[in-house]
Amino acid sequence: MTITNETVTAEAKVKKIFDAQLNTSLMLRKGSIEKRIQKLKQLQNELINRREEFYKAFKTDFNKPKLEVEYTEIFTVIDEIKYTTSHLKQWTTPTQVSSSITAIGTSSYIKFEPRGRCLILGPWNYPLNTILCPLVSAIAAGNTVIIKPSEHVPTVNKVLIDLIHSVFDKTEVAVVLGDESIAKELLSLPFNHVYFTGSPIVGKKIMAAASHHLSSITLELGGKSPVIVDESADMANVVSTIWWGKLINAGQSCVAPDYCFVHQSVYDKFLQESVKIIKKRYGDDAEARQKSHDLARIITDQHFSRVNNLIKDAVDQGAQLIIGGDNRAEDRFVDTTLLVNIPTDAKILQEEIFGPVLPVISYNHIEQVIEYINQRDKPLALYVFSTKQTVIDNIIQNTSSGSICVNECMTQYSNSNLPFGGVNNSGIGNAHGFFGFRAFSHERAVLTSKIKLAQSFVVPPYHPVKLKTARLLSSSVNRLTSFYS
Repeated sequence: MTITNETVTAEAKVKKIFDAQLNTSLMLRKGSIEKRIQKLKQLQNELINRREEFYKAFKTDFNKPKLEVEYTEIFTVIDEIKYTTSHLKQWTTPTQVSSSITAIGTSSYIKFEPRGRCLILGPWNYPLNTILCPLVSAIAAGNTVIIKPSEHVPTVNKVLIDLIHSVFDKTEVAVVLGDESIAKELLSLPFNHVYFTGSPIVGKKIMAAASHHLSSITLELGGKSPVIVDESADMANVVSTIWWGKLINAGQSCVAPDYCFVHQSVYDKFLQESVKIIKKRYGDDAEARQKSHDLARIITDQHFSRVNNLIKDAVDQGAQLIIGGDNRAEDRFVDTTLLVNIPTDAKILQEEIFGPVLPVISYNHIEQVIEYINQRDKPLALYVFSTKQTVIDNIIQNTSSGSICVNECMTQYSNSNLPFGGVNNSGIGNAHGFFGFRAFSHERAVLTSKIKLAQSFVVPPYHPVKLKTARLLSSSVNRLTSFYS
């Protein structure tokens, strides 16, 4: 491999920033909670001041509607800051714990400490909230941070950099731009914690790189999040909610409904209501929907081709288009698409779609659906629409996913009291609120001895009488189960 001057410069720049944050990270351990709160409130104010700039930037990068920018990007961050600043003193207060019988004569508590120097690798689909929300958690926990945003949103990044550097010195928080090669350089450094949002494929590479330094990690990934609609569901509400979740950000959401099971008895009605609501909200045909101000665009030509090819592959194998399929490469417009009769081996049922396309599958027995889901990787989200509590309980009990929503879609992400994260292939670790704060913190155990224990009973030489004493102690503990309750 030939190392160019540009590569060396990039390596040196990254290393210089990383080294510069060491002393700051050590000082932040002794920093006040009030100063962290002050920084977060300043970040909130500066974000609000740049609201219009972000509207324009998102419009430039992928035609995102202002309301979606406000709701899914700006409001989400503001809410995270508000929640965190109002709870931070409580979270950082050491928690006293009782002593077990083997630690009689000691006092103990748990203290949350900063992990140190942290790395946040952001995606392109929600380039503001998926960077600033974990940043809020990292700052709340007392860390320094290097941020590497996606190169696919250059206009948003310009405003983001201005925002970050208006609040933080680069020894506290720095933004590094670049492609995959810069990400590799960053991952070669011994960060104390790495936070990544993106695909499971890349997530595995992040995990492998972090393992070289035994860095702790949070992986917010994705997967194929299923929807289940049974015969008891309120169809008007179901269709409205599912298509709202599916089409936000042109379907480019990690928790977007990916494919949908609909009970055979309401299958036709679901399709009819879907076509009706799509036309009502976005236009009667592809040309009208392309002109709609309420539909975002696919982020790059490469991603457009990928989604377009998924649709083409399904149709070529016999899938039927109920609506959509008329896509326009010139502005990366993928029409709102509803597919049925999809062959089981079609790529669209194997790969995460990440676009405004919804495959719909009819079913007769819920056990068939549960079996289908359990044979695949555990999804980030699962959505159930039903008024039958027995059906809801059955699905919750017999499936696994990062989160599950009943008669709702995607709003689990906005509840700061809930942990947000995946399971296995869909992610490792949790984010938001206390769970984000904990991810960027080390839970340190502190034990203090109050009295001197008779060490002669536990140190060598190990005479038979000491073994007899230990056995009596074990027997006593076995009988004293109430001691731990």
